[in-house]
Amino acid sequence: MKIIQTVTVKQVLTEKSREELSSKYMVSKQQLQKECDQLLFEMKKLERTKKFSPAGLKAQFDKEIDLRKEKIRLIDFQIEQLGMLPYGSELKDQDVQVLVDIQVGDQWENVVNGKTIIVKDGIIAEIRER
Repeated sequence: MKIIQTVTVKQVLTEKSREELSSKYMVSKQQLQKECDQLLFEMKKLERTKKFSPAGLKAQFDKEIDLRKEKIRLIDFQIEQLGMLPYGSELKDQDVQVLVDIQVGDQWENVVNGKTIIVKDGIIAEIRER
């Protein structure tokens, strides 16, 4: 019988992976900044049409802009933390669903505890039993 199980994928921090993560964070940060700029532009455009209440319009746009600014602050914190981590640290990357073959007589604890996949520079380095 096969069951679906969640497996954690961790990435080993190397010089290459640090650069990739840093680059990914910077791209996300730039995208969020563009979204803030676009929202400001749209708000000004809608204010000129005079079809909407200026206070309600501003409140809604400010809320959306604040959400993005909070995400930018989180990314800045992640970049700072990434700079402090030593090489060899394991960072949780994602969880994936896998099919696991189980048989009568298998140890249930071994099946339930699952596995962790360790990836180093894009290559599976290790599969650990939890």
